[in-house]
Amino acid sequence: MNTAARDAGLKLLREHALIAGAAIPAGANGIAVDDPATGEILGHIPDLGVAETDRAIQAAHDAFPAWSRSDPHKRAAFLREWARLIDENTEGLGALMALENGKPFEEAKGEVTYANGFIKWFAGEAERILGETQDTPLGHVILTFREAVGPCALITPWNFPAAMLTRKLGPAFAAGCTAVVKPASQTPFTAIALAELAYRAGLPKGALSVITGDAATIGGVLTASPLIRKLSFTGSTPIGRKLAEQCAPTLKRVSMELGGAAPLIVFEDADLDLAVAETIKGKFRNAGQTCVCPNRVYVQASVAEAYATKLAAEVAKIPVGPAFEDGVKVGPLIEDKAIAKVEDHLSRVQTSGGRVLTGGARHALGGRFFQPTVTLGGDDELFRHEETFGPLIPVFPFDTEEEALGKANDSEFGLASYLFTRDLDRAMRIGRHIEAGMIGINTGLISTAVAPFGGVKQSGYGREGSIHGIDEYVDIKQVTLALK
Repeated sequence: MNTAARDAGLKLLREHALIAGAAIPAGANGIAVDDPATGEILGHIPDLGVAETDRAIQAAHDAFPAWSRSDPHKRAAFLREWARLIDENTEGLGALMALENGKPFEEAKGEVTYANGFIKWFAGEAERILGETQDTPLGHVILTFREAVGPCALITPWNFPAAMLTRKLGPAFAAGCTAVVKPASQTPFTAIALAELAYRAGLPKGALSVITGDAATIGGVLTASPLIRKLSFTGSTPIGRKLAEQCAPTLKRVSMELGGAAPLIVFEDADLDLAVAETIKGKFRNAGQTCVCPNRVYVQASVAEAYATKLAAEVAKIPVGPAFEDGVKVGPLIEDKAIAKVEDHLSRVQTSGGRVLTGGARHALGGRFFQPTVTLGGDDELFRHEETFGPLIPVFPFDTEEEALGKANDSEFGLASYLFTRDLDRAMRIGRHIEAGMIGINTGLISTAVAPFGGVKQSGYGREGSIHGIDEYVDIKQVTLALK
């Protein structure tokens, strides 16, 4: 076990929330946060409510005028200094994330690097918030400005506690917005540590608060407040619908990154070894607990057995264990009910005729560990409409391109999709016709700071990252000049 790394993570753990930089300790009635690998209690966070959330909102409101009018080059300088501090603390932040999330330490460090990519990218974007000029038929000149939308509420999930935070805060701060963050109660410590580094980097204290407690209570206050002008949420589709409804009376700007049921299609002309390797890369990050991981794999019937056999052989080799064990690639699931869901999905695919090629049960380690599992055959309907969010890959044969495309699109979700073929015409044809916000062709990894991230249909709206990400945090103002 890498005890030095674990200790580095514990040094960054803070058992408090932050309101405009002031620490609010957990106290006697704090919410327990555990290590998913062992069930050990790592610490507690305060169970805050209406009054504390209102204080954080007011702080963001009060800080907004000065921060939004500040020199964008100074905001860029702050973001670069924040990024430097994150780089300096990659080991500790990765370890802290591994402790509260359970993902392998090396993977967690990779997430910190990925998360910091958004800070670095939007530091540059802060310096490129461009306006326009336009002559009019009346002889006027129109000036167009892109101005910060206002104080923002940012609600982040447990599966990527660093990256989902920086993907929102990077553009928010670059645009000149202030923020109130509500992290998931399963993984709050990473967000708190990142916030404290932001203060150290020079962020005005009122520009950021991190509120912990009951999600429904805090979410209700954030969505109802007229002082909050923007909500960004990453999480489940049902919760997203509820939050959007709650934002309607105040007509907030809203962006939603919601659920997915990503299809992965392998055609008979594909490089099967590549398809297998990329399927594994895409599926088993965070033990399959990602919104873009392949939820259902469709393989042309002529190569389905060969693909599934190769896949099962490689999946059987994946090391499973606690985050700080050397070589581990798959850790525990986040909570007990996640294990029950994987078992339910596995049972239902077996009942419909699917057979298990590898895995298929809880891991010998016990607790929240589950064997990486591959099945072949059965009914795909469940997987078109519900995310497994665990280390299960169901493979289903298909015959024709039309059949594969139909199955891929027969879902209310449209976040990510994947396609493996050597035929460029087919790749572009299917890529254009799949109903998803993101398509990976001959790759299982599609997310980076420079790529627009987001979905269609019930997977949400709005884009994070890329040159488009900052658009979610600015309004367009026009000024008409009557020249004489």
